[in-house]
Amino acid sequence: MRRLFPVTDQTLSAGEPTGDAATRRAAGPAPAPAVDREWTLDELADAYAYPPAVTEALALPQAVTGAAAATGVTGPAAGSAAGARPWLRANMVSTLDGAAQHDGRSQTISSAADMRIFGALRGLADAVVVGAETVRLEEYRPARAREGFAARRAAAGQGPAPAIAVVSAGLDLDFSLPLFSEPTVPTLLVTGAGAPAARIRAAEKAGVEVLIAGEGPGADPARLVRALAARGFVRLLTEGGPRLLGQFVAAGVLDELCLTVSPTLTAGYAQRIAGGPGPGVPERFALVSLLEQDGYLFTRYRRV
Repeated sequence: MRRLFPVTDQTLSAGEPTGDAATRRAAGPAPAPAVDREWTLDELADAYAYPPAVTEALALPQAVTGAAAATGVTGPAAGSAAGARPWLRANMVSTLDGAAQHDGRSQTISSAADMRIFGALRGLADAVVVGAETVRLEEYRPARAREGFAARRAAAGQGPAPAIAVVSAGLDLDFSLPLFSEPTVPTLLVTGAGAPAARIRAAEKAGVEVLIAGEGPGADPARLVRALAARGFVRLLTEGGPRLLGQFVAAGVLDELCLTVSPTLTAGYAQRIAGGPGPGVPERFALVSLLEQDGYLFTRYRRV
């Protein structure tokens, strides 16, 4: 993996010195190419760390963090989240021609490096927010505790793994699946007050915690973020699908997009990474970093 942006000494060493031929001759031999190697989990975690403003606001005395762990709090302790602004980032993959899936799944346009970044982003998050349709199509399972992130999560006051927060209006979900019945950290179900009452009761009977974050059948995006933050989940990661991401974009609550550009073409009629009605004016994001491996581009954008 190579870092292409921001430009560093390592980036510059991957090519010849800039300038005309005479300048290049005067500069002497070109430096050796940068080593394209697999990054460690710690390097990936540092590269994708949440903004300091978020992590510093979550800092707690050790005694408070220990008390939270003793009481089984799965995200940062509620006291730590009180002064912190929630940060919602998205992680998606897209082909060169804009498809977010092939044959209904994103895995076919992904890569080993993309999956390592996927795992690193999960390892940093308090909660992973995902739409019900993606849960069904991608056959979601509980997030697992990763040994490589254990010390980092413990130091941040986090549980062993991020919670999965499933967003659904109709609640057409099988609550006997491992995502709900065998999670490392209890799975949450986020919906609206107008969701089918029988399905809410079925979820609660199965031991699933239901968060109400809207007056209609579905969750309101801004209320969803606030509800999770109130629950202690401030470092948020959404993996879509496109409909849910589109709702976050339209509501103006997406802070960051980590987009993998896959060097593939699929044509067809696959969805884009975000769908549905959009904001009145396109929202501008700025490039924060750009990595590359095996032709895949790993971009990171933040809202301007």
